[in-house]
Parts: sequence; C-alpha cells; structure tokens
Amino acid sequence: MLYDQIQEAVNFIQSKIKFEPDFGIILGTGLGQLVDDINISDEIPYSEIPHFPESTVQSHKSKLIFGTLAGKKVIAMAGRFHFYEGYSMKQVTFPVRVLKFLGIKKLVISNVSGSTNANINAGDIVFIKDHINLQPENPLRGINDERLGPRFPDMLKTYDKSLNAKALEIAARNNIVAHEGVYVALQGPNLETPAEYGFLNRIGGDLVGMSTVPEVIVARHMGLPVFVLSVVSNKCFPIEDITETTVEEVIELANEVQPKMSLIVKEMLKEM
Repeated sequence: MLYDQIQEAVNFIQSKIKFEPDFGIILGTGLGQLVDDINISDEIPYSEIPHFPESTVQSHKSKLIFGTLAGKKVIAMAGRFHFYEGYSMKQVTFPVRVLKFLGIKKLVISNVSGSTNANINAGDIVFIKDHINLQPENPLRGINDERLGPRFPDMLKTYDKSLNAKALEIAARNNIVAHEGVYVALQGPNLETPAEYGFLNRIGGDLVGMSTVPEVIVARHMGLPVFVLSVVSNKCFPIEDITETTVEEVIELANEVQPKMSLIVKEMLKEM
C-alpha cells in the first residue's frame, strides 16, 4: 500500500539523518543552483531511498539535500519527476508525501514554463495563483487512504494569496519583473503547437508547463500549503512571436534568471 511505502521511505531517511525540517523545496530547472546557497548537512541519493524514482531529465540531479537556507531548516529535492518520463502519477508525487511525513510545514515549488500571455515575457518570474489541469491522469485516482487525506479535497484555496503578495513585494523592491498567473499543466514531453498555445490563452492560461500540478494536488490532499514560482523560458503568445525552442536554450535562460529566483525564495523563507 502507498501508506506503507511512504513509511518505509520515511523510516529509512530518519535512520540515516536526524533532522526536523521547516520547509520542503522542489528544485525545478529554474532553481537548481539554489543548492549552492544551502548550508548542507546531509545528502541522500534517490537511488538509496525505498520506492523513490530517479530523475532522467537533463539538468536535474537525483538526491535529497538537508540543510539550512535563510536560517530555516529545509529539505530540497534536487531533481523532480514528470509523468512524461514514464512514471505513474503516484510515483511522481511520492516524494511530496514523504516530505510531509518528515515534518515540513510548507512546500516551495519551482519550474520553468512558456508564456501564453502577451504581457509576460521570457525571463520574467510568475507566482502561480491558480492552475488548469489538462494532464491525462490524477495522482489521487484509485482507492483513497484517509490517513493521507480526504477523498475529495477542495482546491479553492490551493494557492496562498498572502504568500504571493509578499513575493510580489520582494520582487518590486529588488527591481525584479514579476507577475501572478494561471499555470496550465500538459503531459508533454513535446512543446505545444501554435493552435494549442492559442487555445491555452483563450481558456485563461498565462503559463504552460509539464510539471508542478500533480505535486500541488497531493500537497493540497495532505493539507500542505504551497508557494509556486516559475521562470518564463519562452514566449508562446501572440502566435507571431513564437520561435523554435530547445532544451539547451531553456536551461540557459533559467540559469540567467536563477539569482533572482534564489533571492526571492531566500527572502520568502525569512518572512514565512
């Protein structure tokens, strides 16, 4: 059972490391270098943790990192998992459940995305205020275990408005271009067609990506507050502005924006 697998992973980690975390951080492509700012006390490769997948994505490492950041105890996932890698949604979100049982109080999630809003440009940072889930599977599908959360979790207040407001204040006082936006999750791994980008704009999407929403759903299921920030790697709307995009270009831009993302996360941790 899923609950038993979670406990097995938690017990293994706790047998190796005595650590009481305040926050969990999922280091997507936009925040991978934040590891350099963490005062690391321990690391555990995913391959050693029972039932953990391993990331196959370029630029993603595969280890849990334990340490302090901005004076707060954090567990950072250096490398996340995606449905398009071939994992089930339960595998994709398994680490979030483990982090919750390890004691984190809030979860910070980062990603890169394409902009489907004409007013949001490549290099901008967006704090997610809502999402539209167009992925073909849900991590809560199947028999529900009440020890993990309710059968029908309400998604009304999934994203904390006060955290986003604080993040916008931090960005403004540091002259960082930032917005709030709606994130649309698709399966991937291909990027979208021009017609699909137009559709995503019409249904109210500001950003499009292939991650994050499964983790957010599971965090909500477990009553775990989330703060999500995204770095825009490419502009996908209006249609005439679209150019071909490579993963190397995405990583390069994310690395350029990395210092701004790190500053915001560190300032948020100080104030949360």
